[in-house]
Amino acid sequence: MSDKPRTVFMGTPEFAASCLQALIDEGYPIVGVYTQPDKPVGRKQVLTAPPVKILAEAAGLPVFQPKKLRDGTVAAQLQELGTELIIVVAYGRILPPAILEVPRLQCLNVHGSLLPKYRGAAPIQWAIADQEPVTGVTLMIMEEGLDTGPMLAVAELPIAAADTSETYFPKLAQVGADLLKTALPDWIAGRITPQVQDDTKATFAPIIEKTQGLVDWMMSAAAIDARRRAFTPWPGVHAFYREDTLKLLQTEPIADVPGELSQPGEVVAIGADYVDVACGEGATRSILRLKRMQLPGGKPLGAGDFARGQRLQLGERLLATMLC
Repeated sequence: MSDKPRTVFMGTPEFAASCLQALIDEGYPIVGVYTQPDKPVGRKQVLTAPPVKILAEAAGLPVFQPKKLRDGTVAAQLQELGTELIIVVAYGRILPPAILEVPRLQCLNVHGSLLPKYRGAAPIQWAIADQEPVTGVTLMIMEEGLDTGPMLAVAELPIAAADTSETYFPKLAQVGADLLKTALPDWIAGRITPQVQDDTKATFAPIIEKTQGLVDWMMSAAAIDARRRAFTPWPGVHAFYREDTLKLLQTEPIADVPGELSQPGEVVAIGADYVDVACGEGATRSILRLKRMQLPGGKPLGAGDFARGQRLQLGERLLATMLC
């Protein structure tokens, strides 16, 4: 009979599924998997199960998708399941005290940052957007505060210059899964002393809003490119071009340009496979090289094809607001 604790897993997206798979692989007795309700997806609004549910059902695990957590039903259910340990990964719901108090081995969260930096809903995206050279995952004890609980273990992962959220999420998910495999046995055996977070060093990573994908040409080229990488695949970054929304799919920051440059958002060079746009303000000027873009209803185009098809002219501007 297993000496591992009766474990409940709570998570929703693909990032969380990697950690659930790690628990399955390590032979933890998973007595329940909690995930968000199925949601309509895509233009046809097809009701779709979250990745954690798909994995749990394939593994023959009991799945629960409660709409409410604060009415006492879930807490009572966890007690009935004999829950000794709860692992939470990107569940998308705040756990009330009645749930946090159930397991004797605590509710543990795999958080996608090196706490206390980037507490909140979108730590990976904001780490990329802020041009961090490295981030990671933290295994922590959950409490009522937002990602404020004591830390049990951390693991780092460099952010490559070409990484987007789309490419980085799977890599960091595997780091989180590996951290669970190595740290959980030590926690269960009492070999880890929790480390209190330094709140004075805390930063926050709020949920990403669609409007944050609008390019601010007053920012540096490096900052705009970082946001493009952070917001890929969603919400993406865009500017306004001749009353249309132009998605910037591939960009490259060019070294800072000394002295005065053209107006922010102004096209300053057009090549066979690129379009250069002025960025920044004051003495801090730079150029963002556009390599791939897309207009509404159109297919993605290389910058050269776009420029030729649109008869793009030097001096035209890509705007941060729609002209009325």
